[in-house]
Amino acid sequence: MVFNPHTSDDRRQMLETIGIDSVEELFAPVPEDVRFPELNLPPSLTEMQANRRMQDLASLNLVPNPEDNYMGAGSYQHYVPATVGQVLSRGEFYTAYTPYQPEVAQGTLQVIYEFQSMVAELLGTEVANASMYDGATAFAEGALMTVANSKKKHRIVLAGTVHPAYRQVMHTYVDNAGVTVTEVQPANPFVLTVDDITPHLGDDVACVAVAYPNFFGAIEDVAALAEAAHAAGTALVVSTSPVPLGLLKSPGELGADVVTAEGQSLGVAQSYGGPYVGLLGSTKALVRQMPGRIAGITTDSEGKRGYVLTLQTREQHIRREKATSNICTNQGLMATAATVYMSTLGPEGFREVSRASYSNAHYLADQITALDGYELAYEAPFFNEFTLKTEKSAADVLESLLAEGILGGVDLGQFNPEWDHLLLIAATELNSKDGADHLAEVLRNS
Repeated sequence: MVFNPHTSDDRRQMLETIGIDSVEELFAPVPEDVRFPELNLPPSLTEMQANRRMQDLASLNLVPNPEDNYMGAGSYQHYVPATVGQVLSRGEFYTAYTPYQPEVAQGTLQVIYEFQSMVAELLGTEVANASMYDGATAFAEGALMTVANSKKKHRIVLAGTVHPAYRQVMHTYVDNAGVTVTEVQPANPFVLTVDDITPHLGDDVACVAVAYPNFFGAIEDVAALAEAAHAAGTALVVSTSPVPLGLLKSPGELGADVVTAEGQSLGVAQSYGGPYVGLLGSTKALVRQMPGRIAGITTDSEGKRGYVLTLQTREQHIRREKATSNICTNQGLMATAATVYMSTLGPEGFREVSRASYSNAHYLADQITALDGYELAYEAPFFNEFTLKTEKSAADVLESLLAEGILGGVDLGQFNPEWDHLLLIAATELNSKDGADHLAEVLRNS
């Protein structure tokens, strides 16, 4: 694409056409104290100078060994097999956009179909769609599915143990759509129970929305929550994480009506926060409310197998104003990465990743809680992520670890000032016992 900047004469003619004398007048509605008076750009650089400048900036980054990285809170380091990058780099996948002529995009549709099949098996749902933008928006879309399906129920009961960012996205999605969100802060601040949600259930509640494992890493009793929700005539929406499902029962098995997840752990690089891929599955009863699209399989007039877009309730297509969502595409390339990742590992390989993540996290927790000044924040079970209470502020703990090249986790004080002595730590198959021993030794001596 060629970019031709406007000339001074071009700008003068445009200003005359709209009846103003200067570009500055366009910014009159913006309060003066929040305007940029000038850009203050540095002097221009040659290509070699710019390259050197970028290298200097990159050298300031801390690149820890994988075994010294314990960051989590929704984005996790995992080993990505070489097959993922090899397949993604093929032009057919790398450049393809959404199939507007699906009948000629058989390869893309086959990948989508296989992706859906594996996601449905992973989440324990009867059906899954062709992916969403990310885990947070998938969660909000999943809750809205239950609102649309119930027609007369316009309240969502949202667990306070869901990721704070996911809760913010939920509010952004529904606050101007005539939907009310009731956030429930549990008696035990780290674990939601049936007793916490029961007082908030009612005839106007479309769904109860929870996390499994929750933001703090604790595993809540989803089966009991599902039973309580269903007894009140309400659906259960669960936000989950893929890797724990290699060993834990899936939310669908436990009674969830809608299951969503962030698929970044499935062969997608952390990439400073994106792009990621949202997973969404549900019961067949809710399939007509599902956003995005679903690929199906059929046979043509000659009996040959063919892949088709079976359901696409999109605002760009025939349904238009009846569309369930304004999502008009899917994270096709990231969904392909997840498909290749799951295909490469297979069920047993996926379970190995889960077992290693679980074992490394529990070994790490044992080493840290053996030290004075550190204890688990709750007694509930956890998988590969857990919350510590620290005598020092979590920020100070992380600073001492960072001085030794260790990314020690997430200071929860950034989400809530009352959590400034809480530290969220995650481990995956890339961590090790040696790394855990090193972290514990640094804490012992700090």
